This record gives sequence, structure tokens and C-alpha cells, in this order.
Amino acid sequence: MNANYRFSSDVAEIDRDQVHRWISEQSYWAPERSRSRQDAAIDGSRNFGMYDTVSNRQVAYARVITDGVTFAWLCDVFVDPAVRGHGIGKALIAGILEECDPLGLRRIALSTNDAHGLYSNLGFSALIAPETWMERIVNPGV
Repeated sequence: MNANYRFSSDVAEIDRDQVHRWISEQSYWAPERSRSRQDAAIDGSRNFGMYDTVSNRQVAYARVITDGVTFAWLCDVFVDPAVRGHGIGKALIAGILEECDPLGLRRIALSTNDAHGLYSNLGFSALIAPETWMERIVNPGV
């Protein structure tokens, strides 16, 4: 990991304005998500960020929805396009897993259209039994 960046799980450090811009303007999974919905998502989740060590500017974000005992959903993973390719995404996910491992969760799930390589390098795999998983899409993109 590049020493110019640091990992944090302190929700007080989250740049909510920046995170909202990333998710609502640049993500493929939640275009046009409202600020109030994004703030509610932050408030209801465990939040993680990567920060430039010189400027303290947030350069990546992710959140985990969990009961803290059996299951977690990793979502809203976003790395600023200006710093992609520097190992920041890998460091972010590794930091999250390090924080979650002591919980003894049975499963951490996620969904991605384009980062399978990143996640597989950190122990994620395709669903073992996709025939048992279901979803209900109610409000796509929010």
C-alpha cells in the first residue's frame, strides 16, 4: 500500500458531500441518489474511507451493512477516479475485512459489475449456491 494514503473507520471523517457526489453522479448502481438517502445510508452503516495523508482529502469510500454477528453486505465501494490504480481499493477492502474478521461473521456478500478481480484477490468468490439467493428490486437506482 502506498504510504501516501491511510485507512479509517471513523465515521466523523467521512466527507459526506464528496461521498454523495461520487455515489449520485459517478456510480452505476445509484445514479441520482438523494443526499438525504445517502446520509441515511451512512448513518445506518459501518463506514470506511481512504485518505490522502498530506491533505487528509478523502479518496475512497465504502460501507458495510451488518448485524455484527452473522452477515454483512459490502456496498457503495468507490475510489476517486483520479487515484485509481494505486492500490487504494485493495487497501480499503483489506482494511474493512480486518475490521470485520473479529466479528466472526458467517458471510460477507457484495455485488459488482466490474471489480471481480479486486474482490477475488481478497477471498471473495461467486455465490456457491446462486439458486438459493433471491432479490426483490423495488426502487432501482435510489
